[in-house]
This record gives sequence, structure tokens and C-alpha cells, in this order.
Amino acid sequence: MQTADVQTHRSLTALFLAVAMAVVVGSALGFEHIGGYIPCALCLEQRTPYYIGAPLMLVAAIVSRAGGPSWAVRGLLAVGGLLMLYGLVLGVYHSGVEWHWWEGPATCATSADAVTTDAGSLLGDLSAKKPPSCDAAALRVLGLSFAGWNVLASAALAAIALRGAAKG
Repeated sequence: MQTADVQTHRSLTALFLAVAMAVVVGSALGFEHIGGYIPCALCLEQRTPYYIGAPLMLVAAIVSRAGGPSWAVRGLLAVGGLLMLYGLVLGVYHSGVEWHWWEGPATCATSADAVTTDAGSLLGDLSAKKPPSCDAAALRVLGLSFAGWNVLASAALAAIALRGAAKG
């Protein structure tokens, strides 16, 4: 049996994680759709832990708030932490590719072509467009690319989730 304080703490932790994960992936989507930064294949792959983790943490918050079993909430928080650790590994890998410390996957070797000026071939060009190369950072802020910032976000969220899973 868990105490009310521990249950409330886990509920708030899970809710915080759900919102934080949604904000991180929402920011990436904003940079893409509003800012015009076209994501590469590795950028898109780094979003997967957030797409899975945010709703999973919402489920954890609901289960905890409803007085569900402590082991279920702790398990969901642990899975959320593992997802963020996976995101951290993806971010480190992608950052290393951008800094040319190691090769990226072959699927990232292409670069985006220029937009066509011929309206007749527009539809054909749209299906032939390739995403940008994974080895070039689209933007760096304070020396970190999007992948680098994902490493920091994933590490922080993993620590919070795993601490919430272990506590009490």
C-alpha cells in the first residue's frame, strides 16, 4: 500500500513527464512546420520515444491518480525512463554523425534538392525529394544542434522518470 504523499508525487511526476515530453516533441514539430527546418531520418527517429512516452506518462498519471497499483505506475515510469534513455542514445549517435565522429546510416547520405521552378514537373519533383543529410546540423544554438539539445532533454526526463519509478 502506498501512502497518499507517494501517490500524489508519482501522479505529479507522471503528469509533468507527459507535458514535458509533449513540449519537446511539439517544439521539434514547430521548428519543422513553422520554422521550415526539414528533419533528416535520424531527427524523425529521435521523436519516436516522445510519441510513445507522452501518452504512456499520461496513462501513468491517470492510473496513479485513480489509486491503481503502485507496481503499475512504477513500471510505467520505468518504461518512460527507458524510452528517454533510448532517445538519449539516439541523440548522442546523431550528434556524433553531425560532428563527423562516425558515419551515419546509409539512408542519411542524401541531401535535399532545390525546389523546382517548373510547375509542370512539380508533382514528380515532390515524390523525388529526399530529406537532408544527417551529418549537417540544420541549426546550432549555444553550440548544440537539435540532436544535442535532445540529449540534454532526454537525460533530464530519463532521470526524473527513473527517480519517480524508484522512489518509495
